[in-house]
Amino acid sequence: MRGRVVVGTGGSLGSLTALHRAAAEARVRDAELWVVLAWQPPGGGPAARCAGGPAVLDGCRSAAVERLREILDRAFGARPPGVTLAGLAARGTPGAALVDAVADPGDLLVVGTGTRAPVFRALRPSVARYCLAHAPCPVLVVPPGPLRADLESVRRRRRWRMPIDARELTGSP
Repeated sequence: MRGRVVVGTGGSLGSLTALHRAAAEARVRDAELWVVLAWQPPGGGPAARCAGGPAVLDGCRSAAVERLREILDRAFGARPPGVTLAGLAARGTPGAALVDAVADPGDLLVVGTGTRAPVFRALRPSVARYCLAHAPCPVLVVPPGPLRADLESVRRRRRWRMPIDARELTGSP
């Protein structure tokens, strides 16, 4: 089965979990792995069309491409994912960039999700929900890995100045 597995990334733990799951899906399907990093110029939205001119846009695009290289290097290092890999730094919001990157109903779109505080839900719409509503192909939504839950727990405890017991994080009795 030839095709593409398209995955979004931003470098967060959740997106790296989704990236590794997408690589595994691409190997199983004998498909190409397309990794998409969405970017927007400063200010975002329609007002950014002329914000700073072509030099600013070129700088933003170059920074996004470099960020994508760093993310792929962190995710896979010297060990390639075992499939044909393509990176795409796409201008736009994450959901729209991912849906636009899907070319065929036979493709698979992989997105990460995680716990989202109510404040974040109000400020930033869910990329996973956007993709589920608009993608012309199957969408695989990957929950965060156990490491992210441990990290969130440590952050909460530090915020409230509560003691941290390392045994809780490692699963030791």
